[in-house]
Amino acid sequence: MTDAAPETRTLVLLRHAKAEQGSDAADDAERPLSARGEADAEAAGAWLAQHGLLPDVVICSTARRTRQTWHGVATGMTGSPPEGGPTGPRPTVRYEPGAYDAHPEELLALVRTVDPAARTALLIAHNPGISLLSALLAPEGVDEGLRTAELAVHRSSLGWGELGRAGAPITARHTARD
Repeated sequence: MTDAAPETRTLVLLRHAKAEQGSDAADDAERPLSARGEADAEAAGAWLAQHGLLPDVVICSTARRTRQTWHGVATGMTGSPPEGGPTGPRPTVRYEPGAYDAHPEELLALVRTVDPAARTALLIAHNPGISLLSALLAPEGVDEGLRTAELAVHRSSLGWGELGRAGAPITARHTARD
């Protein structure tokens, strides 16, 4: 008798798309995406769909640029805005204030709360935390950090609650500017 293979979980990390420059630190969370950022977010969603990486769960920072990034990704994945309903199962979307300006350990704590039944999760957050989380999960995988609208696909046979240092190697990366 052989043991069943462990189920693979896929964590997709996405740094928000290019945002307009803010006038001061007080309005940082409200900076909108630039036109290039909107296009790059949709391209990221199209890439996810082409590679069969539609998320079961989305964890998104509450900053305006990350919410707009998710909207663009959802549109790119499905060809319609998220409120119009994707073609296929609709992901559970969690807007998390704690993902804004978060350290990698704080982002990992959010990932560890993903429903165990979910196979693919998408985390949309900010640098430096999102790049540092990718480096924590796959120390050999990220050299310079994630660029705006860059995706890092991590895979692991561990459960969400068990993810930790060096526990999810990068299996793919994508940026709209490749």
